[in-house]
Amino acid sequence: MRQIILDTETTGIDPKQGHRIIEIGCVEMIGRKLTGNHYHVYINPQRVVEQEAIGIHGITNEFLVDKPVFSTIADEFLEYIRGAELVIHNAPFDIGFINHEFSLLRRGFPNVTACCGVVDTLALARKKHPGQKNNLNALCKRYFIDNSSRTLHGALLDAEILAEVYLTMTGGQTALLLGSGDQGADGSEEGGSAIRRLPSERPALRVISASDAELENHKTKLEQIQKQSGNCLWLAGE
Repeated sequence: MRQIILDTETTGIDPKQGHRIIEIGCVEMIGRKLTGNHYHVYINPQRVVEQEAIGIHGITNEFLVDKPVFSTIADEFLEYIRGAELVIHNAPFDIGFINHEFSLLRRGFPNVTACCGVVDTLALARKKHPGQKNNLNALCKRYFIDNSSRTLHGALLDAEILAEVYLTMTGGQTALLLGSGDQGADGSEEGGSAIRRLPSERPALRVISASDAELENHKTKLEQIQKQSGNCLWLAGE
């Protein structure tokens, strides 16, 4: 299965109020393994980014001035996601914005759900952890995923973090790359989630044997169990 973990950043919270997408970040997984085939683009929204939104993602109006407008990246973006299952945290938000951008072009772009499957990890997390916080930071803390580099929201960074959260939430370490791929500098399999390994040269484990007195006490206890129950499995195995 080809899955795309996707996130967006926007000028505000509601496309019906004229807000637009300013960043798209995607990472690709095939067979639950990260392929390294990312998609990332900043977009000139052709409108002002609200100050409250800048406080969340740090993307300023000045930074976006020379970036491409959505119409110039729409075809390549649709080609990248077409036919995949999209994994998104709070999917209605991102899907709503993407569909709005497509509709503004008036070029017959399909609704995202008509050409892609969608998994909402927020809905999944709420089902698994009812009554608890289920934002991305809370999930990282719950699943022991390092998000220390996430001082601000960012579409590509958040997609990469969400990929680790999704794999852990839906299958744990069985989803990680454990094959014979090349290792990165941190010891993880390249193209896969980070795998923290124990040092190869560790001291031998200390073996502590029971004393004669402890063995005798153990035997006495088993004989008491045998007398009371008539069937001590530990004695039967001797």
